[in-house]
Amino acid sequence: MMVFAFYLFAVGAIAGGLFTVISRNPVHSVLWLILAFLSAAGMFVLMGAEFVAMLLIIVYVGAVAVLFLFVVMMLDVDFAELKAEMAQYMPIALLIGVVILMQLAMAFGVWEASDKAADMLANPIPGDVHNTAALGLILYDDYFLLFQLAGLILLVAMIGAIVLTLRHRQDVKRQDIVAQILRDPAKAMELKDVKPGQGL
Repeated sequence: MMVFAFYLFAVGAIAGGLFTVISRNPVHSVLWLILAFLSAAGMFVLMGAEFVAMLLIIVYVGAVAVLFLFVVMMLDVDFAELKAEMAQYMPIALLIGVVILMQLAMAFGVWEASDKAADMLANPIPGDVHNTAALGLILYDDYFLLFQLAGLILLVAMIGAIVLTLRHRQDVKRQDIVAQILRDPAKAMELKDVKPGQGL
């Protein structure tokens, strides 16, 4: 049963990743991405990393993928035009892909397993520490600075995405906070003496 579940989740992850890239409809791409996340979470459960699996489902499926889906469905983006412009960059993209594959082949060609790898696979968590507690000790004790640096990189990426997608349209009314604060009630409001039987 474990072997069947592993192959089921593995095929689901590969198929989800593949159809995420090649799907023509962006909504379908996000749905395939959710399938890939769920399959990866299933493989984490098989490896005994229940905390990472639940984190993957809650954070990525429950937040990130749903956010992608909302953005894709709400934005009126002409994907046909984007794909037409993407075709002119295809040669350099293929060149970069070939270079990355060559680098991966060179890295795996000199890959050597450590002498302690078998012992660490047999007993990955020393003592009676639960895997959630062990993960917390690793993240917030051994690799605390790297963990904070990863968060800083994500913050910079978020700011960059906001700056790149921010567009000022001329026909959209925007709120001017400074003008609202500096507003003079005496100039902004006028009292009218309405006589009986007359309207404004």
